[in-house]
Amino acid sequence: MQHYKDLSKETVDRILVDLRKDEDEYNFKLPNGGFLHIESGLPYLTIYRMANKDSGTRELLLNEASYLIIGRGNFNTYQYLLFEIANYFSAQYKSYLLFEIYAGKPNSTCFRIKGPADLLPKTLKVLDKGLKEVNTISPGVAIASKIEDTADRHPEGSRHLLTIEETKQCGALLVGLEIPPVYRSERRKLFPVFFRNFHSSVTTAMKKAIFSFIRIQTACGISSYNLLGQRSLKEKVFEIDKKLAEIERTYQFLWLVSPSNIYNIKETFFESRFKTVLDYHYRLLPIDPDVLKRKLYDLKIEKIEDPVLSHIFRQKREELDRQITMLNVRGTANFFYNSIRLHQGIGRKLLSEAENILTQLTEKQGDKKNLNLMDANEFAALVKDEIDFLKKQHPGFSCEVYIREDVNIMMVSNGNLYLPADYTVGPKEAEALIQHEIGTHALTYFNGKEQPFEQFSMGLADYDPLQEGLAVLSEYLVGGLTRNRLRTLAGRVVAGQARLDGHDFRAIFDLLLTKFNFTEKRSFNIVSRTMQGGGFLKDIIYLKGFLKLIEYLKGGGSLEPLLSGKFGFHHIKIVQQLTERNILKPPILRPSYLSNTEFENKIKKIKEGLPIVEMVCDGNLEQSLKMN
Repeated sequence: MQHYKDLSKETVDRILVDLRKDEDEYNFKLPNGGFLHIESGLPYLTIYRMANKDSGTRELLLNEASYLIIGRGNFNTYQYLLFEIANYFSAQYKSYLLFEIYAGKPNSTCFRIKGPADLLPKTLKVLDKGLKEVNTISPGVAIASKIEDTADRHPEGSRHLLTIEETKQCGALLVGLEIPPVYRSERRKLFPVFFRNFHSSVTTAMKKAIFSFIRIQTACGISSYNLLGQRSLKEKVFEIDKKLAEIERTYQFLWLVSPSNIYNIKETFFESRFKTVLDYHYRLLPIDPDVLKRKLYDLKIEKIEDPVLSHIFRQKREELDRQITMLNVRGTANFFYNSIRLHQGIGRKLLSEAENILTQLTEKQGDKKNLNLMDANEFAALVKDEIDFLKKQHPGFSCEVYIREDVNIMMVSNGNLYLPADYTVGPKEAEALIQHEIGTHALTYFNGKEQPFEQFSMGLADYDPLQEGLAVLSEYLVGGLTRNRLRTLAGRVVAGQARLDGHDFRAIFDLLLTKFNFTEKRSFNIVSRTMQGGGFLKDIIYLKGFLKLIEYLKGGGSLEPLLSGKFGFHHIKIVQQLTERNILKPPILRPSYLSNTEFENKIKKIKEGLPIVEMVCDGNLEQSLKMN
């Protein structure tokens, strides 16, 4: 970064010499609060003039890829700087856009777009349309927008940046945007929550309009408005990302909410013929919830200028807050209430689909003599073969396999696999579960670690439904989604709804056993997971995520980009945007099923509307479907 204590024509000439160098970005600190930031390959500059008591307005352009803050004083020299910048870049791109923003009068409720309507009709209409969407961000907000074809494009009472004749001489077009200051009070104090949404909405409208200008008026090869955000991020973003990850690493949520005495619970329950349910015992907390929450809210996420990153970090902080609260109230009703908030309950459509699966598909009662069930050690050996396959793609990949007597579920945590000591599985399900746990969870953990933000390996807020949807899809793609497995996912939804309806352990067990014809062992496994912590709805996300992923694929969504880390359905467009800005990387590891000869055919069937009950792979499907 270059620092200039004075601004003269000689200074401007030195800046222009620097701009001719082959750099990705240029930063110049100018006197009296001025600043120039320009990233290469962009034919526009957003502009703001320093003003008194103008909270919020300057922040609207701080994440732009090219912007100039005009400091107090030396206005003639700033005009010269603008003219020379436009003159230099317009020669490269055929045209150059100068886009000034400023606040309107305190009582204004209208965006005033001031520009050459005859020369930029499309650009100004795109801006007008985008700004009208600000009305959707909060109830009661009513902000108008209008296009004014005028030569006076500067703030009232201020001087022109450049005259119309000067813009013609330097090959530039000038647009002024007067912004109604509805984001602050009459005393000019910012409304911070509203301003976050206002900031995101306005800057998106600006980017779309600028992209329209670039596409129509210039010879610049920008392919998306997403590329108009800054490509290099400030250090505070990485600092907050690191601290969020450090906080999450101080505890393993799933480990701490699962009972440590699950084998005693199971043994006693079956010995008593389903009458006695022992209390759940949990591992001691390695954290002080109050201290951890204090650290969470000491993070200055509101200082992040990039609205996209500020949004996803704020979401993550809220999720960690809920998790820490849940750990503090394990075994109580409050745990369950917080679980409902965390996993967003069960809708009618999801419950109906679960009941349809259980009605359509019968439980497969296999002959144990012919199943060739493998134990935990044998399954672990197969897992290591898949780990070796992924290591060949990248030597940095690692995944340890632990067989434990104090876990009741198979799970991947921090990229490592944990197996119950008494685990058994058939060969067909084994292949499916390997892709579920290693080909999805461990793989996306590693791909996420290769991203610049640790959150993509730890998991962005509400990442579980997409993760588990991908994992279940992988089971189908390798031909291992059995009817019993699909029934189990549906049973978890039914059990979750029963818990929401107020039923206890024994009542839910009886429901699964008698109404839906699950085996005693499978009924216990489902209900024991549902009741941990005091009631845990996490298991509903497997079927929920699978159904949502199917709809995403039917809508033309691409599968492979979803493997670049751990994020939610609501982050897909954000991830696409950050990837286009070269902030995020495409997936490094690819699961083996993507190379399977049947992969494209199976995806095609999903897009054509293959019913979920016809995705099961075992036996004669027609015989497994109940005749109505």
